[in-house]
Amino acid sequence: MNLKHALLFAAAIPLAAQAWWDEAWTERRVVVLDTSAKGVETNSAVSGAVLPIRLHSGNFDFAAAKPDGSDIRFVEADDKTPLKYHIERFDGANELAVVWVQVPQIAPKKAGQKMYVYFGNAEAKSENVPAAASFDASTSTVLHFREGEARPLDASANANHSTTTVAIDNAGLLGASAKFSQAPLVLATSPSLNLAAGGTFTFAGWVRFSDAGSKAALYAQGPVAIRLDGGKLSLEGVSAPPLTGGSLAPNAWHHVAVKVGAGKTAIYVNGAEVAAGEGALPAVQGEVKIGEGLTGMMDEVQIANAERSADWVKLAASAQGMESKLLTVTADEKDSADGESSYMGILLGNLSTDAWVVIAILMIMLVIAIVVMYTKARLISVTDKDNRDFLNRFRNATVDFLDLEKGATHKNSSLFRLYQAGTREVKKRTDAQGHVSLGDASINAIKASVDAEQVRESHKLGANMVLLTIAISGGPFLGLLGTVVGVMIVFAAIAAAGDVNVNAIAPGVAAALLATVAGLAVAIPALFGYNYLASRIKNITADMQIFVDEFITRIAENYGR
Repeated sequence: MNLKHALLFAAAIPLAAQAWWDEAWTERRVVVLDTSAKGVETNSAVSGAVLPIRLHSGNFDFAAAKPDGSDIRFVEADDKTPLKYHIERFDGANELAVVWVQVPQIAPKKAGQKMYVYFGNAEAKSENVPAAASFDASTSTVLHFREGEARPLDASANANHSTTTVAIDNAGLLGASAKFSQAPLVLATSPSLNLAAGGTFTFAGWVRFSDAGSKAALYAQGPVAIRLDGGKLSLEGVSAPPLTGGSLAPNAWHHVAVKVGAGKTAIYVNGAEVAAGEGALPAVQGEVKIGEGLTGMMDEVQIANAERSADWVKLAASAQGMESKLLTVTADEKDSADGESSYMGILLGNLSTDAWVVIAILMIMLVIAIVVMYTKARLISVTDKDNRDFLNRFRNATVDFLDLEKGATHKNSSLFRLYQAGTREVKKRTDAQGHVSLGDASINAIKASVDAEQVRESHKLGANMVLLTIAISGGPFLGLLGTVVGVMIVFAAIAAAGDVNVNAIAPGVAAALLATVAGLAVAIPALFGYNYLASRIKNITADMQIFVDEFITRIAENYGR
């Protein structure tokens, strides 16, 4: 066994959690759920929740997976138990995927609950997991509104498919979304959709309406209806007067949930309860209408003949939203352990001059690495924050999306600078009357300008990262130099004394050991910092790539000839 293998073996001893589910799979990512106060805090366990896992180039290596995602597998934290899942979207070319995974138990107030996603097996066969297997028996209807579904299909076991058509917007909330123009989706009469007198019921889904005065029925079956009127939600047909609450803004996505059970009713918006009352379901049979009168979009509509818990609603709202604090997909975890000597004072007191020189150089490298990591982390943090702020403004803007520089407060946003580069080129092509009409050549030229700005932003984000790589690789070599010098001193002391005297060889041994420790003390933090920063930079770079495509598409849509 060589030194490399010995070190790897020693490092693996405390890492029992890194056992591999199946050696046929070469790649693994860790999905971490955070139900603590820093994530999405819950108060009770939630069983059988089906959560979407978003995969993109920032957290998943699509090149290592099969193009259709047929080799993807999800495994519990024990690294033994496979999880039920179904793929809503897997686009290897554009490096985007949405996979729904059933989590058997989500513990409350826990920051590190894990599951694993395996991929990288060219011989793996598709499991053809039916979506219905992911949902519990209480789920009566699930509408994902996938691409190409003019008649949206029910993903549950009940096959409550739409009998009417709807437009599908492929750039929706979670992949594709349904685009409504007043006409509803109709689900035919089905025993699984019937409401029992005094029974339980939960409706959940996402809605984005375009008119502040919109009046629509998000759900309607007989006298029971969930209505949207001027941004206010109401539950009709269950209590008198109807339960009313919430304040929804137009042109923004909102998660809406309504539940009835045990004589109680409640309305939730974005995972928070906004109204509660008393009431009971009447016995209702007949077709169900979704989105009647709505001008806007809906996504991830779920209907259940059970009363979902408040924590279930909170988890659904967070996991399905664009900026989830619940789920994080990371690279395979690596643990480390540090040791500490109680004889540090003795070692420092017996260091030779040459050892001090090596350690001084290493400390300078450490200071430089710390400064680089701090400044880079601060840059990335403010960039990421301003990117989110600007992206929210950009996605909520309608016809005025080229005037977002007015009142801008996100000067640190790389996306904003890409936007500025694009708007400058658009303004160059504005005629005297303020009209813009762009041909293919002009749009390509604008894209080239934005792409160039993206390259500059990428260089800015990656600046000085080479100093961390120098610390990572140079630190151990300098430590090794100190070790070699120390060993030379040991042999010189033995030769001078003519005897193996502890007092003679102690300084050299101390120098050898402490120089090695100092080299590792420089390399290890720099390695961790580099990997963290590189991951954050990769995510921001992926966001810039996505934004460029989205921005150019909007320009072409609004101003293209």
